[in-house]
Amino acid sequence: MTTSEEEEIRKEFAPKDWHGVKATDSWMIFKIMAEFVDGFEKLSKIGPCVSIFGSARTKPGHKYYKTAEEIAFKLTRDGYGVITGGGPGIMEAANKGAKAGGGKSVGLNIVLPFEQMANKFIDTDKLINFDYFFVRKVMFVKYAQGFIILPGGFGTLDEFFEAITLIQTNKRAHFPVVVVGKKYWGGLIKWMKETLVEEEHNVSPEDMDLFHIVDTADEAVGIINDFYSKYMLKPNF
Repeated sequence: MTTSEEEEIRKEFAPKDWHGVKATDSWMIFKIMAEFVDGFEKLSKIGPCVSIFGSARTKPGHKYYKTAEEIAFKLTRDGYGVITGGGPGIMEAANKGAKAGGGKSVGLNIVLPFEQMANKFIDTDKLINFDYFFVRKVMFVKYAQGFIILPGGFGTLDEFFEAITLIQTNKRAHFPVVVVGKKYWGGLIKWMKETLVEEEHNVSPEDMDLFHIVDTADEAVGIINDFYSKYMLKPNF
């Protein structure tokens, strides 16, 4: 643990007077409200979109970078917009593909001390910067009609489980959730089936049907299109 990290922990335990807490927290509420309002105003106008998640660390030229770019390109050619976290890696690839496909390229950027800078392929009027992860996560889910999960780290896992939890608990319509990369995700899916479902019974067997796992861009886009064909829905751009 670094010195700055220790200082942050000590600061959390330091005595606070009520007036200081009240003033700080009250202003924070207004800042949170402002982020929600900005997000709602901008995203309510974008039409049907698919949120694409994945690692910020994936380099151009990597197979998953290329897959993300291809998925986004094909989605936009079919009339969907693309929402990403706005940063580098998989996010950049998806915004790049959306831009090349002539579709709407949305970036929900989060201000971080490392890794995250908004990529150049986001439409200038569709870049939104957030300080709060939880506000950003609301925007990912509320304004997407489908979710595609490419290989990533803790943030990607968080977004994947957020989407299927909301669908499982009927807090979100059962829109398609597509996990891309059978080899990458295979160990996690195996553990979910064997431990969560079969051994501990913490998840129902049918909950494993809340998402699809595929390997190719065509398969991922096909699931999104099949869903909308089934329910007689079409993009309205």
